[in-house]
Amino acid sequence: MAQYEFTVTVRTQYLPEQSDPERTNFVFTYSITIKNTGTVAAQLISRHWIITDANNHIEEVRGLGVVGHQPLLQPGEQFEYTSGTQLRTPQGSMTGEYFCVAEDGHQFEVKIPEFVLSLPRTLH
Repeated sequence: MAQYEFTVTVRTQYLPEQSDPERTNFVFTYSITIKNTGTVAAQLISRHWIITDANNHIEEVRGLGVVGHQPLLQPGEQFEYTSGTQLRTPQGSMTGEYFCVAEDGHQFEVKIPEFVLSLPRTLH
């Protein structure tokens, strides 16, 4: 087992009631679970997102914490949050990383696996 390791899982949802396809505005939420699968307590300090729509338009987002939190996770603990994004196309993807600091001062990045944002029943 690695000392410094977080595992990230993602669930997405399209929000038709907040979207306006005629104005090319598609709204999605993503629910993230971050679990400390390492052996040392660590704190999530900041995030970096790369959001890509179906036209290859890329938007990068950087900031402190997630939804106003910088969770400190003991080994085995997890933190869940939901956030959202808007795309100009009905499909897109997101990927990125979290910057973390362990209680012993070691700094490490956690890769956020790429995930797809898509209207229901539009991907084959």
